[in-house]
Amino acid sequence: MYLPALPALQTALGTTTALAQLTITASLVGMAAGQLVIGPLSDRYGRRLPLQAGLWLFILTSLLIAWVPNIWLLLLLRLVQGIGGAAGQVLSRSIARDLYGGPALTKFLALLMAVNGIFPIISPSIGSLVLMATDWQGIFLLLAAIGLLLSLASWRYLPETLPTTARGHSAGAAFKQMASLVANRRFMTYVIAQGFAYGALFSYISGSPFVFQRYYHLPAFAFALVYALIGLGIIVGTALVNRLVSFTDTRHLLFAGLTGGIGTALLLLLNAVTLDSVAVVVIACFGLQVCFAMVNATATSLGMGVDAAKAGGASALLGLGSNAVAGIFSPLVGLFAATNTLPMSGLILVADGLAFATAWLGRRA
Repeated sequence: MYLPALPALQTALGTTTALAQLTITASLVGMAAGQLVIGPLSDRYGRRLPLQAGLWLFILTSLLIAWVPNIWLLLLLRLVQGIGGAAGQVLSRSIARDLYGGPALTKFLALLMAVNGIFPIISPSIGSLVLMATDWQGIFLLLAAIGLLLSLASWRYLPETLPTTARGHSAGAAFKQMASLVANRRFMTYVIAQGFAYGALFSYISGSPFVFQRYYHLPAFAFALVYALIGLGIIVGTALVNRLVSFTDTRHLLFAGLTGGIGTALLLLLNAVTLDSVAVVVIACFGLQVCFAMVNATATSLGMGVDAAKAGGASALLGLGSNAVAGIFSPLVGLFAATNTLPMSGLILVADGLAFATAWLGRRA
């Protein structure tokens, strides 16, 4: 949500573009680490208690961030904020696996992944609107309020989905179960492929404010509208998965999304060295979101379907892959000098190419 405020945050804290973008990476690293802990613990203690603990950690750190005096404390708090926010990510997938299986799981996860995928896309648009009434600190106060509402709503309306009889005998056993999944080649293929897909997504998310606002000189409100339009691609991709999964193999849909991702990345790169048209960038980025939504839903469903008894651990590793790779790719746009569209386009192509290669090499696992 605070992406449109990155330039203002950079100026206010007297830091560099790369360090400002590193606040995104810090949050993603926190999310990755948090999921590795929260996922297995939820297999032992159920879903509700870890969810509440994570939400309250998110609320408290969001409040503290609003008063940080320097970039270094912001980076630390963003890391801790990510750990708290990890609860929502890892447990939403685990709860889905508790309730569904087969094509029904894919359909539900497509909807869930649409929500998880579209909010990183549309939240900067919301952030741009918030910035019209407040500064970047106000965005984090709003995040704290949202966290509080989610905590109250989940406490009141979300039942426990993991029966006591289905839980692990100890926390140590739950962590061992998660570790055993790392040796499963089929499962890890989905984890790594999805991770690189997130690398492409976050190359776009991290680079787009600088590309659209600084390079193409779009004002904040126009940037918000363009961002929202591009974000609709998530809904389109989700709808395609929901429509096709009943009569098409989920793996075929995964490869369709991966292939389309490479195509849109090539279009971005070709435009960067020829036309340099903002319209082409918007169209290609819309296509990127469609393909990402297909990959995200199908890879998650295939990965979560490997072993229902290890849903928390499986969800944690899927989250680790996506957040860790996204955290690596996010600051690279700034490091390669985001003065035109080439760094963003090139990184998207690299990430999508690696995602396809991973899935192709592991297709017979």
